[in-house]
Amino acid sequence: MKIRHLISFAIVASVLSGCSAVQSQPELPVRNTCVLERLYTDMPQEIKTNSPDVVFANALAAGDVEGVVSLFREKKLFWDEAPAVDTPYERFEGLDGIRSFAEGFLSRFEASSATFTPVFQTIGGGRVALEGVFKFVVDGAINEVPFFVVVDLRTPKLLEEVRMYTNYTYVPGLTPYRKPIFKPAHYEMGDPGLLTGAMRAYYEALHHAPYCDPDKIHAAFADECIIGGYDPVNTPIRSKEEMSKEAHTFGNHLATYIPACVGMRYETIIDDGVTCVIEWCHIVSKQGQEERNRICMSGCSAYTRNEDGYLCSVRICDYAGHEGEIDWTQTPVSKEEAYSINLVDEFHGGCGMKPQEEY
Repeated sequence: MKIRHLISFAIVASVLSGCSAVQSQPELPVRNTCVLERLYTDMPQEIKTNSPDVVFANALAAGDVEGVVSLFREKKLFWDEAPAVDTPYERFEGLDGIRSFAEGFLSRFEASSATFTPVFQTIGGGRVALEGVFKFVVDGAINEVPFFVVVDLRTPKLLEEVRMYTNYTYVPGLTPYRKPIFKPAHYEMGDPGLLTGAMRAYYEALHHAPYCDPDKIHAAFADECIIGGYDPVNTPIRSKEEMSKEAHTFGNHLATYIPACVGMRYETIIDDGVTCVIEWCHIVSKQGQEERNRICMSGCSAYTRNEDGYLCSVRICDYAGHEGEIDWTQTPVSKEEAYSINLVDEFHGGCGMKPQEEY
């Protein structure tokens, strides 16, 4: 008995010693930073950790391939379509495709391991938009990568489709082109009546043809508003005063080309009354191609309201302005096809075919 107790004591002591050694290890240095988590430390969110979007992200980070695949079924519930995961670098369809995606996720970011830190979670309309940071361990240091993880729910615990967004600079070797995920039903702006409050005011002002109205855009913003979160890798964090000042001149730059050259047609809306997340694609006019080399791509944006209903955060993820850097040997479509997608001669006055109301 004494020997048995001594052995047990030795095992416990060894385990405790090992735990102590792990706890005392220094944290890994951060090589590549992102601003998403750092910008919003003062804007805490309640995250439902058992939601399938979080389960998906955690399983990906842990390299749990079967855990990822188990969240999907062979076919979507009401359509004869395979489930899918659409990423900035490739679209994966069917259970075998999703398995391949999960198996290659860490290696695509040249990582040996990873963790995931959720920052925002927006639930509404049968979808969830999870915003967070994958922290990839690469050669003994951490590369932070901010992601929108937008999921279509099959049930409260299962997924039909996942769409992931991040800036191309975080993905090794990725060229700044993403073929549109959605095919629009028509080539017009989204109906502003589908949005509410500050989001509708912002959207109507943004798409006030021929050029957006910056004063009306700024009227939707709170006095203190942060624009950012999905900026390119290693973007420095500026003071909140600087960012708020920039937010209230944000529309001045947009008014030089939106919507005469390009508009954002939303394809999904996830709104919980505080945050509104929109997945959208560009509609490009011939003027936009000729004057600004604009091209249709997919993007995702989040807009958070404060307690008074004004926008206090705008987070946009797209590759706008980087069209000249695209390596067309790496894209899923030819340059000619890419420039023909969602191309119109010009935009109607107002929002789509609806006259713009003055207010």
